[in-house]
Amino acid sequence: MDAISSQTSGSERLANLRKAVRDFVEQEAIPREDPALAHDVVRLDAVVRELQQLARAAGIYAPHLPVALGGLGLSWSERCDILEEAGRSFLGGGALNCAPPDQPNMINLLEQGTPAQQAKYLMPLIRGETRSCFAMTEPAPGAGSDPRMLKTSAIRRDGKWILNGRKWFISGAVGADFAIVLARTDKGATMFLVDFDCPGYEVVRNIGSMDGYQIGGHGEITLNDVELDDGAVLGEVEHGFQYAQDRLEPARLSHCMRFIGRASRAMQLAQEYAASRESFGEKLSSLQQVQAMVVDSHIDLHASRLMTRECARKMDAGESVKHESAMTKIFVSEAVYRVADRAVQIMGALGISHDTPASMILSELRPFRIYDGATELHRATLARRIFQHGMRP
Repeated sequence: MDAISSQTSGSERLANLRKAVRDFVEQEAIPREDPALAHDVVRLDAVVRELQQLARAAGIYAPHLPVALGGLGLSWSERCDILEEAGRSFLGGGALNCAPPDQPNMINLLEQGTPAQQAKYLMPLIRGETRSCFAMTEPAPGAGSDPRMLKTSAIRRDGKWILNGRKWFISGAVGADFAIVLARTDKGATMFLVDFDCPGYEVVRNIGSMDGYQIGGHGEITLNDVELDDGAVLGEVEHGFQYAQDRLEPARLSHCMRFIGRASRAMQLAQEYAASRESFGEKLSSLQQVQAMVVDSHIDLHASRLMTRECARKMDAGESVKHESAMTKIFVSEAVYRVADRAVQIMGALGISHDTPASMILSELRPFRIYDGATELHRATLARRIFQHGMRP
């Protein structure tokens, strides 16, 4: 595609790529949005696969992947712009194949997968031919915010691994071709690659939830004497908790980028409404309370972008972002929800209807304070680190 040719300078290429993604989202992704599609996992799958073909043809596919694997090879800093533009649509991340759980699963397969595992699982995932899920969360008393409570077990028997357990709220599970399953082994936890048709592996239901447009829904999975050989182990035995942590920081940051775009879209709709709607003889945009909500939202979005970009810069430099990514996730998850909430309030009855996407954006952003670790957990972890190391404010 000429607009994003590698012959242009880096900054010009990024600007052209951002415009190409914005045009794609406005012309292809947003027109395909439909409230009836939000919880229809079968139709959603079909729409996203169609959009992936269009995104590939447009030269905007897989911004997070190396060029050698068919991606755009963007740095984390460059992805801030691109994922925000993609995130303006509920379908944008999936269309560019940079949406969870496939995106972080690609990270695990790239970093821990053997050549055979990459050929079987990673490459079809990159091409958009398959889907995956990451099965860690369990019903009480199993693992939730505390992965150490992991109950799903993997034991050795006659040279095989035998998995037993129950997982739930597993994003992408419905229709996934394989799962990365975290299970407890002798001295910790291990990741396993489990095919959807493996005997004993069953997706028993799709759990209804307040968010929408989640590719593959949120499934409940049972594992009953699932038998695997050593070739199903992803990475090293007993390193599962570390691998799970390694995927969290990139996943949090990518969520921030996409959801900044979603909240920005909601506020743009609210501003347009306030500028045209008259009440009590004047435009809503002339009312100081409305003005304050708009300005506060711009402040929230600006601060969210700055925190996200700083975290991305450090990741590009190879620096640890354990502390910064937790702070960024807390702030952005709360800030984007505030923005969407104000947008709905400004738009009144229209805002809570499905005549605009604002209400769906609000519903989708609320769970972000739980995804990738609840904000309360992050605050507690940050506080311990601050006091243990005497960190200056």
